[in-house]
Amino acid sequence: MWMIPGQNQSWVSEFILIGFSSDPTTNSILFIVFLLMYLSSVLGNGLIIMLVCLDTQLHTPMYFFLCTISLLDMGYVTTTMPQMLVHLLAHSQTISFAGCWLQMYVFGALGMTECTFFVVMAYDQYVAICYPLRYTVILNWGLCIRLAGGSWICGLFSSLLHTFFTMSLPYCGPNRINHYFCEGPSVRSLACMDTHVIEMVDFVLSVFVVVIPISLIVASYIGIAMAILKIKSNQGRCKAFSTCASHLTVVTFFYAPASYIYMRPNSSYSPERDKQISLFYNVFTALLNPVVYSLRNKDIKRAFLKVMGHGRLAW
Repeated sequence: MWMIPGQNQSWVSEFILIGFSSDPTTNSILFIVFLLMYLSSVLGNGLIIMLVCLDTQLHTPMYFFLCTISLLDMGYVTTTMPQMLVHLLAHSQTISFAGCWLQMYVFGALGMTECTFFVVMAYDQYVAICYPLRYTVILNWGLCIRLAGGSWICGLFSSLLHTFFTMSLPYCGPNRINHYFCEGPSVRSLACMDTHVIEMVDFVLSVFVVVIPISLIVASYIGIAMAILKIKSNQGRCKAFSTCASHLTVVTFFYAPASYIYMRPNSSYSPERDKQISLFYNVFTALLNPVVYSLRNKDIKRAFLKVMGHGRLAW
């Protein structure tokens, strides 16, 4: 459990993830609930990726972005939930220091990439509604690749900074993390030194990957709202507003809890509340995204029926 690098200093070599409950019955119920949520998230997002890849009519910028967000959601939820499911039934809830480092980095990289990618999704909506005739000209494949690549680079680099500064802190004990995975603020609260500087680093990173993207998303949807109000058909306006409202619901579920977790001081850290809040941007958005962005979409439904029809013919 302990590594001793010097005569007067020691640090932990593993952490214990406390999770949600120590009661076996409660953990069994939570296991079933979270297993169903995890499988629904993976199957829903996996179905979208498969349909976009198989149907050539979905090889457009919009569905390329939808496929990317589904891939991010699958990776995002898989980084934390399989381990949480094992810990709900296992007697041991330990994770090595290196494993914690890796989980924090991958989770952060996918989460921060999704933060910036929501801006890309909002821009896609803006161009589609405000400039429908020039949509494919403005969002050409070169720009799409650059937008997606830029989001990934931003996420990977930002998470590297966050994880490096957090895991470079000395952890002398205790080693019990009151969370279901290695999230930065929860791990940082165990450090045996003042973390004010690291908190400032996280705050600056949050401004770049949370505040600025939110501002750009709001600006995009203001432009979208103004364009929708110019639509003469009441049915067309209602349909456009309904689509935008559902997209904004997902964005709110993701950004609001993430902002709370990463942009407040360590002094206001509340383990039990934070565990519940993190479920919103870790689990619930991965469940919502397939429904909001794609499964309500007529093109996705058509592609699904087409694939199912070919499957029946093959049999």
